[in-house]
Amino acid sequence: GSSQRGVAAHLTKPLLAVAFLASFGSSLLYGYNLAVVNSPAVYIKDFYNRTVLRRNGTGLSEETLTLMYSLTVSVFAIGGLVGSLLVGMLVTRFGRSLSASSTAGISLSVVPMYLGEIAPKSLRGFLGLVPCIFIGTGVFLAQVLGLHELLGKEEHWPLFLSVVVIPTFVQLMLLPWFPESPRYLLIEKDNVHATITALKWYRVNCNIQVEIEEMQEEQHSLSSVDTLSVWRLLLDEKVRWQVLSVVVINIGMQLSGIDAIWFYTNNIFENAGIPTEEIPYTTAGTGIIEIISALIGCFTIEKLGRRPLMIGGFTAMGLCSAGITIALILQPHLSFMRYISVCCVVGIIAGFCIGPAGVPFLVTAELFKQSHRPAAYIVGGSLNWLCNFTVGFVFPFLQMSLGSYCYLVFATICFSVAIYIYIVIPETKNKTFMEISQMFMRKQPVPDSQGLILRDQLPLKEMNSYGGVENASLEFNSSFS
Repeated sequence: GSSQRGVAAHLTKPLLAVAFLASFGSSLLYGYNLAVVNSPAVYIKDFYNRTVLRRNGTGLSEETLTLMYSLTVSVFAIGGLVGSLLVGMLVTRFGRSLSASSTAGISLSVVPMYLGEIAPKSLRGFLGLVPCIFIGTGVFLAQVLGLHELLGKEEHWPLFLSVVVIPTFVQLMLLPWFPESPRYLLIEKDNVHATITALKWYRVNCNIQVEIEEMQEEQHSLSSVDTLSVWRLLLDEKVRWQVLSVVVINIGMQLSGIDAIWFYTNNIFENAGIPTEEIPYTTAGTGIIEIISALIGCFTIEKLGRRPLMIGGFTAMGLCSAGITIALILQPHLSFMRYISVCCVVGIIAGFCIGPAGVPFLVTAELFKQSHRPAAYIVGGSLNWLCNFTVGFVFPFLQMSLGSYCYLVFATICFSVAIYIYIVIPETKNKTFMEISQMFMRKQPVPDSQGLILRDQLPLKEMNSYGGVENASLEFNSSFS
């Protein structure tokens, strides 16, 4: 269709290269780390038990072992949390492209921010979901390497956990050669020359003048170009709905139960009664579905928009989580139910990868102007990692206490998030960052929005007469109040 032509028309080789490279060194690692602990679980627990036995002469109780393993699974989220707290300082001081080549916690937030800023508005969705494909690929890679024929043997698990060094090194070597984000160069560094150079590098036959004017309009609208602190972001009434939305979708993304599925896939399939020797292959099969779903999301987002992908994804996940519960309850009576629970696991993964996996990161970039964006990513990223840690840590205990009903907790969360998105978050497809912030402004009480509505109707003249428009709406406001 026309949107496919639109994507092809603006997609330049440098844009594609930078999206692939940035995602290769960050999202791929994130996906790999999510799934890497799944297959060597037995060996890791065994290693802990043997070590304690050697030191103390007695082994560990089942509870302590579960506790230690839960910590192992979820501890990488603590590293991610530390990284995401550093995002604001790093992207403001060193720029986006350099920060995008750092460790997973940092780059998981920076990469979508960087891609969102370098993409033309017609491609923001497409490029913003490229990391999603790489998360799926990372998970799949970990599942395949974890097969017994490859690195799944007991003696190989330390090597299996350290494969991540390779993509990191490749990215560190190559990313610094790419230009910085044009928005960062213009709005924060006020360097028009460098901005034009960067735009020429990332664009083909586009109207550079128009893009620069759009950035300047955003620059003018910022009361100060200084990056806001998280505290000031939380206190800023103008962006209250945006902040709340970022909080909801980031918490929802992790508490949707997807981490439980990824960390403990083998465990879930075992409960579903799949023969032990077939489990690793079934798990790797789910990895292929992830990649396909992420590709579907990536290629349809500019056509369908952000909202349908998120609402559809969360709803599908909610239905499938409820489905797992029903399947597990009925399994003793109906043997075919084990296949239903496997289908539901696949459904949760597919639903997640189509929308909730990547769209929240993309939307975080879209809901905020330049000065607020890093702080918004710190809020979103920290919540993301905190909830990731919580799910990884709590799920085994939740499973022990609630049994098959634990998936109903996830189902409730998924449905709630879908309803919130439906009611609150506007469609941001093909809108400039300014237009998006104005859509949210309309949720403010009446006197605030009057000036804005007027400003929308006044044609913005050339940049130099910008003040005229500004003053017109100010006079209008003062006469109004």
